[in-house]
Amino acid sequence: MQRTLSHQLPTRVGATVWIAGWVHRRRLLKSVAFLIVRDAAGLAQVVVTDPAVRAELEKLTEETVVEVTATVTANHTAPAGVELTDPTVRPLGPPAVPPPFDLYRPALTASLPTQLDNAPTALRHPTRSAALRISAAAVAGFRAALDAHDFVEIHTPKVVSSSTESGANVFALDWFGGPAYLAQSPQFYKQLMVGVFERVYEVGPVFRAEPHDTVRHLAQYTSLDAELGFVTDHHDVLRVLRDTLAGMLGTVGERAGAALATLDVEPPQVPTEIPAVHFTEALTIAGAPADEPDLAPAHERALGEWARREHGSDFLFVTGYPMAKRPFYTHPDPARPAYSNGFDLLFRGLELVTGGQRLHRHADYLAALAARGESVEPYAGYLDAFRHGMPPHGGFAIGLERFVARLVGAANIREVTAFPRDLHRLTP
Repeated sequence: MQRTLSHQLPTRVGATVWIAGWVHRRRLLKSVAFLIVRDAAGLAQVVVTDPAVRAELEKLTEETVVEVTATVTANHTAPAGVELTDPTVRPLGPPAVPPPFDLYRPALTASLPTQLDNAPTALRHPTRSAALRISAAAVAGFRAALDAHDFVEIHTPKVVSSSTESGANVFALDWFGGPAYLAQSPQFYKQLMVGVFERVYEVGPVFRAEPHDTVRHLAQYTSLDAELGFVTDHHDVLRVLRDTLAGMLGTVGERAGAALATLDVEPPQVPTEIPAVHFTEALTIAGAPADEPDLAPAHERALGEWARREHGSDFLFVTGYPMAKRPFYTHPDPARPAYSNGFDLLFRGLELVTGGQRLHRHADYLAALAARGESVEPYAGYLDAFRHGMPPHGGFAIGLERFVARLVGAANIREVTAFPRDLHRLTP
């Protein structure tokens, strides 16, 4: 007999089926007992009236793995309108040691550190697994949207010989007796691959050795990167990003509808034209000093409120960041060289995406590095490609965990990360 998943039971009324999963809950009443079995698709209710089966059920603990053979019977009060009757219950392992929290309750009552310490079991809770299902759907939507625009998926090294962002916040490691670093981003490689495929994207881990201990930062996170060639300027990148976000949210709605319902989340609409403000205007809106070089979290929140109030949008582009706050490969605004053709996308008042147009002429790279007092040598392999002809190009990077956290309203990014890595956590 082939295994039946819980969501398939309504189509099998009257049939004898075999299910398997975890003991989610037992309810031992005087004349009847109920066994709730959880599998990857949901919950199934098993009705036990036979004294011998009940005796075996009483020996089981929550989270014990079992299989059940029973008859599917219609009952509108049961999960999905069916229940399993006349069951045979057989454990597939020894009785489980109960976790330090009740997974059958509607919400996990344990503190977040306790959940993270016990992540392999805490993630079984529907509210925790729902966020991961949404994450998976978002990645599928990212890929599908860019595939539809003729992008090619690439896979680049995560161990590199120099810092990507020309900063000190990198994880150093020993590479066969020599120095190497965990990649802060695939930036250099995705630019080089524009010279091969013109349009590329990557889904992969990135590493930031920044000693942040906040609800919005991780030392390792998943970056959704894209880069495209033959752009006029960064506005071409903005259009692709808008379509990509719409594709991601559309796929989340299609593939993760049950997960969204579990978390009571309604995905936002992406405007046909996402509102945009220049950095200098953003400072005014946020009430920040005119000489402020960057946006603080409080400024981002103020801008998010403004975008919602003035445009009815959960999204806002801030363009034209000062060149002094952008990496050396960023293309300046030809009309205002002190500002860049770079941008951030704010999602509900939080920076979600960074992107922009890149330099594409070899001589411009040499000048940019010299202006910052940096040596060319660490970037020799990267810069060499620009000697051999590169088109005007640009791209963006979306932080996956930050996107999901903002979408579901999580107070801490770790709530939507399976096994977070941060300043204090290397396990489990």
